[in-house]
Amino acid sequence: MKKYSLDKKKLLIYLTLVLVICFSACAPNRIIAKKVNKEFKNSLIIDKYHVGFALYDMEKKEMIYQKDADKYFTPASNTKLYTFYAGLKMMPDSIPSLRYIERGDSLIFWGTGDPSFLHTQLRGTKAFDFLKSSTKKLFYAPGRYTGSFYGNGWQWDDYNEYYQAEINDLPLFDNMVLITAKTAGNMDVLPITFASCFVKDSITNTKTFKVTRDFNSNKFNFTTAIIPSKYAQQVPYKVSTSTTVNLLVDTLNKYVDMINMKMPIDAKTIYNLKSDTVFKHMMLPSDNFIAEQLLLVYANKLGIELNTAKTIDYINTTYLSALPDKPKWVDGSGLSRGNLFTPRDMVKLLELIYAEVNDRERLFTMLPAGGKTGTLKNAYPKTDIPFVYGKTGSLSNNHNQSGYVTTKKGRTLIFSFMNNSFVLPTADVRKEMVRIMTYIHDNF
Repeated sequence: MKKYSLDKKKLLIYLTLVLVICFSACAPNRIIAKKVNKEFKNSLIIDKYHVGFALYDMEKKEMIYQKDADKYFTPASNTKLYTFYAGLKMMPDSIPSLRYIERGDSLIFWGTGDPSFLHTQLRGTKAFDFLKSSTKKLFYAPGRYTGSFYGNGWQWDDYNEYYQAEINDLPLFDNMVLITAKTAGNMDVLPITFASCFVKDSITNTKTFKVTRDFNSNKFNFTTAIIPSKYAQQVPYKVSTSTTVNLLVDTLNKYVDMINMKMPIDAKTIYNLKSDTVFKHMMLPSDNFIAEQLLLVYANKLGIELNTAKTIDYINTTYLSALPDKPKWVDGSGLSRGNLFTPRDMVKLLELIYAEVNDRERLFTMLPAGGKTGTLKNAYPKTDIPFVYGKTGSLSNNHNQSGYVTTKKGRTLIFSFMNNSFVLPTADVRKEMVRIMTYIHDNF
């Protein structure tokens, strides 16, 4: 009887110790949750608009704190994280730039959607050099892209803005016209092909120089004001097969014809730049053009028609089944307000990205860093070592950040901070996000 009582006491002591250990292990995250919740409650502005927030412990694989994390928000350029993850899965090495076949004395080629082909900053020239050096007759075969020149839900009145280039299967020069002036009064146009399309607007009286393209054509109107020195403006050009062919002819300095021909399965591939280089240029400056075109590159990889909706459907089905909430994803860049994601979806996606890259240093160099690089450079104060790495997302009345935050105690946490439907200045909303993320960095 005594032995039974002793064994029972030992068992109770053992169970008590187990409970204490478990409680101790979980306590830090509960403390963080309580303190972060207090910061939200003490905010002077957060209750004035819709806010979703999620903070996740990667090491313990548990959500630390959530505020409406299961609600849907307009993500804006946070959408590029989805495009980025799909690229990591589907394009781990290099970006295909052209598909081609050789038939007798002819070389017939198709576009893959590659945004780096003659990109003004990435300068992908392998495909260009291949065409330039060929001694065969060149034939461009259009028609692989089956979507519209704009993404689902894009605003038509942004057509003249640098961030809304049109989409096609063989983009050239970022699908943009660059207008610059080294000295006042001396306008330069690149590609030079478009120089003859510029017309002075003698009707509009303004003291400010600006170029505006006609919506339906490549007629560029510029105001009578003198172009100032060091001026720079990018205006999307109107894409068409004839425009593509003309640009190729002028750039290659050789004849290029057009042919209607479906691409055969055995068409060969010319690769351009390393994938990481292209991904980084999409993420740091938040390049919408690259994001949209990459979805077409993924479609080329799948061997399907170059179609944004069909590519997204494949990615959702194949790679995103682990997300807690079904995303509404309609474009590659986040220009559309048709995109709707939850903060806890963003957190899970970032966990998948971290595991896929499996190299912290490599991943963080491809993301904007608070106070140092990309769209987070001016959001956070400059520090020797950044403590936030992630992606911003901005549209009118919407501003978000999702990424990784490192703490002074050496932890790396995943967060998603989504702010929608505010009428306050975006700077005030950004400042409040920075305040809370800095608090998390400093105290945990």
